Amino acid sequence: MDFEELAATLKALADLTRLKIIALLQTRDCCVCELVPIFKISQPAVSKHMSRLKTSGLVKETRKGMWVFYSLNRDRLEELGISLTNLPDLSEELRQLEQQGLLVQCD
Repeated sequence: MDFEELAATLKALADLTRLKIIALLQTRDCCVCELVPIFKISQPAVSKHMSRLKTSGLVKETRKGMWVFYSLNRDRLEELGISLTNLPDLSEELRQLEQQGLLVQCD
């Protein structure tokens, strides 16, 4: 890996929203429509963040019908020597949002 590639990856992680998305993806795969109520930003804004993370290789996407689910590219993180163990666990936030019915179901 060259310096430019490493710099682009670190820039992708330097954004607070993208870093929180990475923390959420440690818990489970997510669809953009599920991230909108969490971050209280528009769907296009969330999609832009996901695009940046995908371009840097930190996340990968899987299509399920008309929905696109994103997951961590753990191989890429390992290749870069990036450990996410120090990120806060956001699984409780996801659980609370699910209980409140604030997550859109992508079924």
